[in-house]
Amino acid sequence: MDNYDNMELLRFTTAGSVDDGKSTLIGRLLYDSKSIFEDQYDAVRESSERRGEEGVNLALLTDGLKAEREQGITIDVAYRYFSTPKRKFIIADTPGHIQYTRNMVTGASTANVALILIDARRGVLEQTRRHAFIASLLQIPHLVVCINKMDLVDYSEETYEKIKQDFEEFSYKLNVNDVHFIPISALKGDNVVTKSENTPWYDGSTLLYYLENVHIGSDHNFIDCRFPVQYVVRPNSDDYHDYRGYAGRIAGGIFKKGDDVMLLPSGFTSKIKKIDTFDGEVDEAYPPMSVTLLLEDDLDLSRGDMIVRENNQPEVEQDLEIMVCWFADRPLQPRGKYAVLHTTKEVRCIVKEIRYKLDINTLHRNEEDKTIGMNDIARVVIRTTKPLYYDAYRKNRITGSVIFVDEGTNETVGAGMII
Repeated sequence: MDNYDNMELLRFTTAGSVDDGKSTLIGRLLYDSKSIFEDQYDAVRESSERRGEEGVNLALLTDGLKAEREQGITIDVAYRYFSTPKRKFIIADTPGHIQYTRNMVTGASTANVALILIDARRGVLEQTRRHAFIASLLQIPHLVVCINKMDLVDYSEETYEKIKQDFEEFSYKLNVNDVHFIPISALKGDNVVTKSENTPWYDGSTLLYYLENVHIGSDHNFIDCRFPVQYVVRPNSDDYHDYRGYAGRIAGGIFKKGDDVMLLPSGFTSKIKKIDTFDGEVDEAYPPMSVTLLLEDDLDLSRGDMIVRENNQPEVEQDLEIMVCWFADRPLQPRGKYAVLHTTKEVRCIVKEIRYKLDINTLHRNEEDKTIGMNDIARVVIRTTKPLYYDAYRKNRITGSVIFVDEGTNETVGAGMII
């Protein structure tokens, strides 16, 4: 069991156009890796028979909402969990429809890998480009392009190579370093968990092998030390009379006992006396560990402050340039006021300027149309009531992201990446 707890966790998201077979692929992964129970499989088989479908529709394993099953589409982000002897996985199955861009952004924001599905009969579509762009915008480190439904094009190598070339030509414009191509049939199981005899011309790995072995250790930022304080631990019990620790989750860098640190916003410096975790004391801590830091000096820190290294500090600004994906029905208001959540800090802001709206299909910047509605992506400038300690999103996905909240309704209205 101890081994299981320490297994590496990979988060991946699926994206693709409608009916590209995303849900079927996930169903196939779950089924072939023996991660579902017999009764789940039987329920899906009965449901498939009721709908008059030939064979078992594995897509029904992931479409959890009744409306999704009835219409045969994915609406919300469905999280599925499975594991193999090598790794644990969390899948975010996100919708393909254009009106659910915000759901895709939500599902992909924490992913290490994005699977982009392409229907071999239809090739690279507008949707494919859109999803690849969002994956690059969210700085997902690894992209796997699954060219699906190979069984419907007679496993043609020519078709596969053509789609691969089309996608590569487009992806040069994107900020994506690691792209991998796999020809699959989610329905038949070719190259998903087991190697297919139908594609002798393909000498790469299966999808599951890739997911089990892709190197994700360096996906976090281990260079810039960032520790947003979440909570001050003061037990006030006889055993821990003088205990004063700062609890939170490490957002970047490696903190060691004895390190010189600086506290923001005060600028005071101190040393790390001790690092406590749920399982006891450790000598060093790194992302994404949750720890409690104790300092040698008795200094005042509270939620929203940050502990960093003296010689490596984040940017400190009140005026920020942000790429925002808008979630709400009510458009983004120029000069509008919103609450902004950034790491553990909450501030208020005013939208100073909308620079441009992005046409995700053509990557064209529209500077005329400044109406930012639901699912739109735009570049904006905001001014916050207090300075934020941040890094650019491409350096650190945690300290570089913000959430916009409508103070009147308390709903999340947008997610932003600091440029």
